[in-house]
Amino acid sequence: MHLFGTCVLSFSLLMASPLVTATVSKSFKDCSHFFYMQSPPAGIKGTNLRRVCQKYADKLRYATLYDSSRRLPLYSAYIFKKSDGKRRMDTPWMYEPQLVSDDESANMRALPLTEDTPPLIEDNQAVLEDYTDAVEYRRGPLNPDLHQSEPDDKSSTYTLTNVVPLLTNFLDASWNPYLDIIRRRLNNFCHGKSFIVTGVTLSGGTLQRDNRDRLGIPKYLWLAYCCPKFDRNSPYEVRFMFPSYGGYALNEKTDHSVVEVPLKTLESFLKSQIDTDSDLNMFYKGCVSESTFKKKRDLTSVSV
Repeated sequence: MHLFGTCVLSFSLLMASPLVTATVSKSFKDCSHFFYMQSPPAGIKGTNLRRVCQKYADKLRYATLYDSSRRLPLYSAYIFKKSDGKRRMDTPWMYEPQLVSDDESANMRALPLTEDTPPLIEDNQAVLEDYTDAVEYRRGPLNPDLHQSEPDDKSSTYTLTNVVPLLTNFLDASWNPYLDIIRRRLNNFCHGKSFIVTGVTLSGGTLQRDNRDRLGIPKYLWLAYCCPKFDRNSPYEVRFMFPSYGGYALNEKTDHSVVEVPLKTLESFLKSQIDTDSDLNMFYKGCVSESTFKKKRDLTSVSV
């Protein structure tokens, strides 16, 4: 039912409506605005990495770095705005046929599989059946709907390019409560956009279906945020968590508490866990406070 092997993550099916589309390329040019200063995380290496600009209802919603050789999203990057924390209950799970072939449509399509499904979908992506016997695991979104404010933004998170298999105990007891803490923190103390990147490290284990390795199992889940414009009079216990901060946790049944750390500490931790360059960084210049830019502008005007 699960465990052992290499990493795999996949997805599947058809929806006639072109409501949902995505673009796949070797760069994030079309959706660079989801990254702080339009700069994606630097230093994350891998083979056959695909940059997916997730598009829903004719609007770009977020960006995903997808490892097609291991069939796993390495991270999703999105903009956080004030959110009510509510979830969508009526959105079908979707897959992306363009990851099978560049000739396929960019439209995401709804699961489950049908006779009209393009061939080779299961070779490249996860399908809902992969979770049927994985009773201890659930689909865990990297960009969660509770971090989105608009209904369409919430719906756009229900694609299997955005999810990884997470233990139910970990998801319910640690990660989801942490996501809500982040939501309330940014709602209360971030006065502008927050740029968030959420990703995984790999365990080497897999979920299996029909005695085949199917889904790669994350070892750690991590999150980093950057809020350039924040409340400088926020309470002491959260003031040091701006403009940037991060957290990580083990995808295990026990000992899965989220560890919150400064951004540099998170980056150092990730260097020990994933294939990276020595200059790994999540945000351009580590996320610079808006007041820092203002001071530089003021100094320049004084000197002139």
